[in-house]
Amino acid sequence: MKEWTKHWIKSKNPRKQRKYAINAPLHIARKLMSVRLNKDLKQKYGKRNFPIRTGDRIKVMTGQFKGKLVKISEVNLKNKSVYLEDVFIVKKDGNKIPVKIHPSNLMIMELNLDDKLRKKALERK
Repeated sequence: MKEWTKHWIKSKNPRKQRKYAINAPLHIARKLMSVRLNKDLKQKYGKRNFPIRTGDRIKVMTGQFKGKLVKISEVNLKNKSVYLEDVFIVKKDGNKIPVKIHPSNLMIMELNLDDKLRKKALERK
């Protein structure tokens, strides 16, 4: 059985769709890690969502940390998760554990536009 093939994206079978997303190589996993833009950014750039990046300012839309406005500290493409600054779970012994959040539960409020290629990608279309 193949590990991954680009033809699975055409399938209607949910099992193959999950397999496509989980086993996707990193250059495709990056596109799967897109986060929706807020109304102002959506209107400004004419895009609904955009791949997330370290330094973006986001709002948590669901879960225990709903409503928090924070910056992204790390994006993990392998686990398809995002780590946020100042969002921790405190264990009984006092250790702070960073919380990983799925990108579908986030909204971009402010983009990190330090990269010229990222600016170009936004202005495309």
